[in-house]
Amino acid sequence: MSAQTAGGVPVLILKEGTGRSTGKEAQRNNITAAKVVAETVKSTLGPRGMDKMLVSTIGDVTITNDGATIMKELDVQHPAAKMLVEVSKTQDNEVGDGTTTAVLLSGELLDKAEKLLDKDVHPTVIVDGYNKAAEKAIEILDKISMPITDKDDATLKAVAMTSMYSKGIVIAKEHFADIAVRAVKQVSEKVDGKIKADIDLIKIVKKHGRGLEETELVKGIVVDKEISHAQMPKKIESAKIALLNAKLEIEKTEFDAKININNPDQMHLFIEEEEKMLKDMVSQIQKTGANVLFSEKGIDDVALHYLAKSGIAAVKNVSSGDLEKLSKATGGKIVASIKDLTKDSLGEAKLVEEAKIGEDKLIYVRDAKNPKAVTIVVRGGTEHVVDEADRSLHDALSVVRNAIEDGKIVAGGGAPEAELAKRLRDYAVKVGGREQLAIEAFAEAMEAVPTTLAENAGLDPIDILVELRSKHEKGVNPWFGVDVFSGEIKDMKKLNVLEPLRVKQQVVKSASEAASMILRIDDVIASKSVEKGTGSGKDFPKPGGDDDY
Repeated sequence: MSAQTAGGVPVLILKEGTGRSTGKEAQRNNITAAKVVAETVKSTLGPRGMDKMLVSTIGDVTITNDGATIMKELDVQHPAAKMLVEVSKTQDNEVGDGTTTAVLLSGELLDKAEKLLDKDVHPTVIVDGYNKAAEKAIEILDKISMPITDKDDATLKAVAMTSMYSKGIVIAKEHFADIAVRAVKQVSEKVDGKIKADIDLIKIVKKHGRGLEETELVKGIVVDKEISHAQMPKKIESAKIALLNAKLEIEKTEFDAKININNPDQMHLFIEEEEKMLKDMVSQIQKTGANVLFSEKGIDDVALHYLAKSGIAAVKNVSSGDLEKLSKATGGKIVASIKDLTKDSLGEAKLVEEAKIGEDKLIYVRDAKNPKAVTIVVRGGTEHVVDEADRSLHDALSVVRNAIEDGKIVAGGGAPEAELAKRLRDYAVKVGGREQLAIEAFAEAMEAVPTTLAENAGLDPIDILVELRSKHEKGVNPWFGVDVFSGEIKDMKKLNVLEPLRVKQQVVKSASEAASMILRIDDVIASKSVEKGTGSGKDFPKPGGDDDY
C-alpha cells in the first residue's frame, strides 16, 4: 500500500505485498464468507435435518448433525467465517444447545443487511437497528415464556426430548431424556433460594457394545480403573470409602543420602523396618473401618499385599477429577495424609464392585447416600453411535439444567421466531426512520428458522410461512409452529415441543452481536504469508495472491 506525495513520489506505508480491501468490497467479502458457513449447517436444522460426515486430516471420521461439533471440526480460514465459529462455541459453552440456529440466524441477518447496504443504508444504522431489535426480542421472549418448576418431570422430559429430536439417537430419546432429568435433579442444589445445577458433576463414561437402551444412570461414580491387587475383594457391600491424596509408599529423601550397611543383619533390619512402616500405614487405614481405598498417588506393592490381607480393596492413580466427584458422591473427605484419616472422613456407598465391559474393567461405586455427583454409562453399537449419543446427552443435560435454573420455557418448532417476527414488525413502525428498515430485516431473518425447518422436511417453505403468519396475526396463541412430521402448522405446546428460554435468548444475543461486528468492518488489511528461505536465511514472500484466505 502506498500514497503519492505532492511531487509524485510514492510513500510506502504498509509492507510490500500486504493485501487490502476496503469499503463495500470488504463488507461483501466478509458477508459472503459468513453466509457460506451458515449455509453449511443449514441442512442439519430440525428433526428432519441431514447429517454431516467430517473427515479430519489424520482420517478420523465424525458423523453428526450437532452444530457445535460441525463448526469445531471445520478448518475455517477466512477471518469473518471464524467469527461464526466463535458464535457456535459461545452458544455451546453458555447454554449447550441452539448452535445451529445461532449460526443460521447470523448468516440470515448478514444476508438481509447486504440488501440494505445495496440500498445505501449506512452500516451503523443497520447495527443500531439490529441492537434495538435484539433487545426487544429478548424482552418479548421473556414476556411470552411459560413457568416451570423442578418438580415438573413430564415437562422437563419433553424439553430434553426436543433437544434430541434431530440427533442420531432419536430411537432411544425417551430413555435418554429420563436419564438426563434424573441426573440433573440429582446434582442440583439450592443456593441463596435459587436452584443451581452443575452438569460438570455428571460424569459420562463411553463404552461401545450392546445397544443405546443399555445406557444407565449410576447413583455414584464409575472409575475407569481396576482393583490394584488380584487377592483383593472384587465386590464390597456397605462400603466405607477412604479417599487419599497421598502416596502409600516409603518417602524418598529430597536430597541425596547414603546409608552404609556393613553386614547382612543390618540389611535384613533395614528391609524389615520399611515393611513395618508400610504395615503401620495399612493398620491405620484399617482402624478407621475403611474397606475401600481410592488413592490419587501410587501404592507400594508391599502395602497392596497388606491391604489385600486386611480385606481392603484399593485403587491407585485415580485422577483428581474422579477423586473430587467421589467425594461429592459418597460424602467422604479427601485427606492429604494417612494421619488425618478418621472414621468421620470416610464416604459411604451400598456397593463397590469391579465389572468387566467388553475388554475393559471398570469400578462401579453404586447407590451412594444422596450423591451430588453421578455417572452416566453410555452404550451403543459402534464407536460413532456412542460419540453421537454423548453429544446428544450433553445437549439434553444442558437444556434440562437451563429449564430448572431459570424456571422458564418456550415452545419450539419455529413458533417463538414467528411470534418475534410479527411483534418486531409492529415495533419497527413505532421506531420509524431508517432504523425501521433494519428492524424489519431482523424480523424477516427470524423467519428463516421455521422456513428452514420446512425446507429440511421437504415441505414448501412459502406455503408454510404464509399459513404460519396468518395463525400468528390472529394473536390468539403464540405457540403455532411447523410440525415437520405432518407438514402442518400446529400448536407446539400441545405437541410437547419445548425449549428453555435461555437457549432462545442466547441465540438472539450471539447472532445479533456477530452480525453487528462483521457489518462494522469496512477495511481488511492482510499481511502476506512468509516462509523461510533455504539459502540466505532471509524470509521470502510466498508466491500467489495478495492475501492468504
